[in-house]
Amino acid sequence: MFDLAVIGGGVNGTGIARDAAGRGLSVLLLEQGDLACGTSSASTKLIHGGLRYLEHYAFHLVRESLTEREVLLRAAPHIIRPLRFVLPHHAGLRPWWLIRLGLFMYDHLGGRRILPSTRVVDLRGDLAGTPLRPEYARGFEYSDCRVDDSRLVVLNARDAAARGADIRTRTRCIGALHRDGTWCLALEGGAEARARVLVNAAGPYVSRVLAGVVGGAATTRVRLVKGSHIVVPRLYAHDRCYIFQNADGRVCFAIPYQDDFTLIGTTDEDFDGDPAEVASTPEEEAYLCGAVSAYLRQPVDPSDIVWRYAGVRPLLDDGVSKAEDATRDYVLEMDAPTGEPPVLSVFGGKLTTYRRLAEAAMAKLAPYFAGMRGDWTARAALPGGDFPWDAICTVQDDLRRRYPFLSEATSRRLVRSYGTLATGMLGDARNAADLGRCFGADLTEREVEWLMRTEWARTAEDVLWRRSKLGLRITPTQAAAVEDYLARLPAAAF
Repeated sequence: MFDLAVIGGGVNGTGIARDAAGRGLSVLLLEQGDLACGTSSASTKLIHGGLRYLEHYAFHLVRESLTEREVLLRAAPHIIRPLRFVLPHHAGLRPWWLIRLGLFMYDHLGGRRILPSTRVVDLRGDLAGTPLRPEYARGFEYSDCRVDDSRLVVLNARDAAARGADIRTRTRCIGALHRDGTWCLALEGGAEARARVLVNAAGPYVSRVLAGVVGGAATTRVRLVKGSHIVVPRLYAHDRCYIFQNADGRVCFAIPYQDDFTLIGTTDEDFDGDPAEVASTPEEEAYLCGAVSAYLRQPVDPSDIVWRYAGVRPLLDDGVSKAEDATRDYVLEMDAPTGEPPVLSVFGGKLTTYRRLAEAAMAKLAPYFAGMRGDWTARAALPGGDFPWDAICTVQDDLRRRYPFLSEATSRRLVRSYGTLATGMLGDARNAADLGRCFGADLTEREVEWLMRTEWARTAEDVLWRRSKLGLRITPTQAAAVEDYLARLPAAAF
């Protein structure tokens, strides 16, 4: 018997599970695949206020998002880092005065204390202007943050588990019935579980779970919007991001990614199909290439793409005409008939506000858990993030002093992935041989086994694309070797 059962292992599900476990509740989380295997690993990898949401007067959402940037930066400085954004300006799109007004509000809405403020940039004399076409002479520079989205999900799950939650990946809930005032959950494979309260955080499947598993009907409508991204070899030398305004009113980001690459995204298109089968199309890839090529001296071609991915965002259907204009806010819908156990369904949301969404969910559930502890996550580090937000270089230096056989690049990758937990993974290793076989791109047997033991990794895709992004650097032969190694390890050992 659990206090709370959560369906969905994305950022909202794991965030709620973590929050609830930290309040002293017994929690079960069920995910049909791997953690972050859907929407939560297919984002633009940003913790941001959403500058363009100001155009739709979404001041509450922007304020909440801006405030959360620094809360999350302090909680996870290993996977979240400040990033400066350059917005080149030219006549014919959003006027200069409107952008300046929006950025003034952006600087002051969210109680900014860490991130630098906006400045005007002379692109003819600034390094940021070097990759751009000469007609772009001036622009703005402002602050947001970058994030490893799938690791954010995994860290929330890790922290939930450390506080007592039962995290079950690859476990589908196929039915939920009322029995003796509680939920009786039927799990694929014949197992059962019981819970006093059920949370439906299934992302793009939220309505499907409510109708097909719980047997209810939502009053909130979901709009499925596909976002596609591409990754190409690094386009410029500096470490700032570009936000480009497109002629169709949309914006496109070009973001330094994994040191040697540039991430370009996103598209916004309505989606009607199975979210598990979402993929970018040649038309979307050509659109993204064209969007950045309109600004860069060196154009980007679809043949440059080294990786592409797409995800389905379950946004609130607020009746707007364009997919890119759909709100990123969230709604928590409670169904609690008298005398029956409640189910709380999560609709919408964005990566940046997942922690606040979890707090709001627990506030709605508080009447069912007398004596439940209060809010706590705003002051707590995520696993591995227990160091000052601006001290990541110190943590990297400390790791190299303790493990001098690590290269600078390897120590940097490990700290950016695991933070202070990197020492737990490396353990008593005194040389590279102690870490076992290296599969390529400095991925070793010890790291793979540690990811299986502590982060629920089971396949090469889990390891190479969600727990890390080493899939960008590893060969197909090396990836097959990782898959073979994982298949040979006894699952019972983990």
